[in-house]
Amino acid sequence: MTSPTQQTLEVPVADGEGERYSLRMGPQHPATHGVLRVDLELDGETIIECKPQVGYLHRGFEKLAENRTYAQALILTDRLDYIAAMANNVGYCLAVEKLLGISVPLRAKYIRTLVCEMSRLCSHLLWLATHALDIGAMTVFLYCFREREILLDLFEELCGARLTFSYPRIGGVRQDVTSHFINELQRFLDIFPSKIEEYETLIDTNRIWLKRTVGVGKLSGEEALALGLTGACLRGSGVDYDLRKHQPYDAYDQVEFEVPLGSDGDIYARYRCRMEEMHQSARIIQQCIDQLPPGPIIGPDAPDLVMPNKIPARIEADSSAYGTGLIRLIRDRTPYLTGDVYLATEVPKGELGFYFISDGNNRPYRMHIRSPSFIHIGALAAIAKGELIADLIANIGSLDVVLGESDR
Repeated sequence: MTSPTQQTLEVPVADGEGERYSLRMGPQHPATHGVLRVDLELDGETIIECKPQVGYLHRGFEKLAENRTYAQALILTDRLDYIAAMANNVGYCLAVEKLLGISVPLRAKYIRTLVCEMSRLCSHLLWLATHALDIGAMTVFLYCFREREILLDLFEELCGARLTFSYPRIGGVRQDVTSHFINELQRFLDIFPSKIEEYETLIDTNRIWLKRTVGVGKLSGEEALALGLTGACLRGSGVDYDLRKHQPYDAYDQVEFEVPLGSDGDIYARYRCRMEEMHQSARIIQQCIDQLPPGPIIGPDAPDLVMPNKIPARIEADSSAYGTGLIRLIRDRTPYLTGDVYLATEVPKGELGFYFISDGNNRPYRMHIRSPSFIHIGALAAIAKGELIADLIANIGSLDVVLGESDR
C-alpha cells in the first residue's frame, strides 16, 4: 500500500494521443510551498487536468476562536499566514473594532500602517526568494534573505518576536515605537531601493527567467475576477483593485502611493506587480515615519481589552490577585453590539476578510476567515490546464500561497 504522503505514478495503456499518466505531486513536496497535494492527469508532460487537494494542515482556527474571547483569539491570527503575521493581526483587530464600535488613536493607526507595510516587504522578499529558487535562480534567494533579516531584527526590537508577533491590540497597539527603532528603520529605507535593483539586475531580463515566466499561466482580467483572485494575482491581470486604496483603513488614506498593475496576466506580470509593490511599501513607510503624530497608542474605548503595562501598585505585593485580575480582564468583557460584520484588509497575498456573528456574548458566536491562499489554490486548476509540469511549479510560486491560512 502506498502512503498518502508519497508521490504515486500510474501508467495506463497508451491511447491514440499519447501516453496518459496519473501523477500525485505532494502533499510533501518542496515546490508546493506547504502541505499541498496536486493530482495531475498528464499526456506526456502536458497537464490535462489538475486537482489541488488541501486539508493536510487543518488546525481549526475558526472553531478555536469561537471558544475564546475576542482578545484571546488574536494570537490565533499569527498562525494563519505566518509569513505576514502582523498584517493578519491588524485585520482581525479592525474587524473586532468595527463589531464593537471601538475607536483607534491616530498615532496607533500610523504605527499599524507602518508595520503592515514592513510585513508586506517580509512576505514579498520570502516569496521572491522561493519563487526564484523554484525556477533555478539561487543567488536571489540569498540576497532577499539578507534584507529580510534586517526587517525581522526590527520586528524583534519592536515587540520581542520575529515570526508571530501579536503586537497590534484591539483599539491600538501594544507599545509605542522607540526613537532607535525609527532610526534603524530609516537606515533600512535608505538602502532598500538599491537592493531591489540588485534583484532586478539578476533576473529581470535573464533569458531563462523570461522563458519560464513570460506567457506562462496567463489569466485575463475577467478570468481572474471569476476565479476570485485578489492581490498581485488580480492586479497582474490589469484589474485595479486594492483595499488600501479603494476601502482605506488605518492611515492609508493619509499617505500617497500607487497601485502597480500588469497587463498580460502571466507569471512575469505577477512578478513585476510584487516588485513594484515593494517600492510603494517603502514609500508608505517613509511617509508614516515623517508624519507620525504624537498621542496615545490605545483607544479610550478599550481599556478592558488590553493587558496593563505594569502591575497596579495596590496589588503589586499580591501576585495571585494580579493573576486573577488578568484572567477576568480577558474573560469577562462583554460586547455591547450584536449582529454580524465583515471586514477585509489588503494583506501581502490579497484580500483577507474576517466575518463575525455576535450574540452579545464575550466571544464570537461564529467566525469565518476569507483567506486569499485558499482561493488562489482553487484557481490553480484553471491556470495549470494545458501547460507543462515544469510550468505548474512556476505557477504555484507566482500565486504566492501559504497553507497555514488555507487549511484554517
